[in-house]
Amino acid sequence: MPRPRVLCLFGPTAAGKTDVLLSRFAGRAEVISADSMQVYRHLDIGTAKPDPAERAALPHHLIDIKDPDEQYHAGEFVAAAEALVPKIAARGRLPIIAGGTGFYIRNFVFGLPGTPKGTPDSRARIRARLEAEGAETLYAELERVDPETAGRISENDTYRILRALEVYEISGRPLSSFDVPQMPREDFDVMLVGLWRERGELGPRIEKRVGAMMAAGLPAEVEAVCRLGYGPQSPGLRGIGYREFFSVAGDVACAFASLGEDRRAEVAEEIVRGTRNYARRQMTFFRRLPGVRWIEAGDEAALDELAAGAA
Repeated sequence: MPRPRVLCLFGPTAAGKTDVLLSRFAGRAEVISADSMQVYRHLDIGTAKPDPAERAALPHHLIDIKDPDEQYHAGEFVAAAEALVPKIAARGRLPIIAGGTGFYIRNFVFGLPGTPKGTPDSRARIRARLEAEGAETLYAELERVDPETAGRISENDTYRILRALEVYEISGRPLSSFDVPQMPREDFDVMLVGLWRERGELGPRIEKRVGAMMAAGLPAEVEAVCRLGYGPQSPGLRGIGYREFFSVAGDVACAFASLGEDRRAEVAEEIVRGTRNYARRQMTFFRRLPGVRWIEAGDEAALDELAAGAA
């Protein structure tokens, strides 16, 4: 029996992945979202979630499956994607794993590293330290015991900081010392395609995207989510596009929609800055993946060829 073909389409934020998917694959594919933020309910504008019309034209999976206070990690993504791929293929459609969360894509294609599993006790100890000492102290410790892992994650990514310190506590070894599989999986026929844009082009697209999000009601979305009881410690609100409201407005982020234009402009600037930095980190990560076919996002002929050859 032939292996199901899977297209993995990735690239930095604002590269134009959604446009490519809708223009080339609507009606003949289904998308498995490899986006660590689009899994969260209520967070639509700041995550650039496809709207209902787009999802009707091109079905998306792994969107709106978690509440903002729930964690979501690469192991969950890989298990879900492995279950979805054969079902999509059986429907006669092309499974496309698409998004910008590099860990998800790499772990799906090459497999999860053989790190030790945590225990409730170890997680509780690390969590207690976070509450007592703060994320900044724990990140500084991670920089000392595992500088390679610390360099790959944000100081705001408390989930991965805690996980890395937990691995070190359990095994006495840094997370980065565990072997990452180097050979792609053999049960699926995987195509790796990366979209890229010149930095001088990507920057203005990020600025335009953030401006559109603010105009579409991102401040009101943050206010509404806060009124549901979620806040800056919720995993969903620690992502770019949300955490900046709390860093600028503090506890009054819940009422941010009523604040002045100067605060909104400050938040927008912070989101743009954070997104630019994230896009650079994304490209650094993606360039390390072997066997990628890189396509410039404006190369219509190459995108047409991709669409024709991916079937």
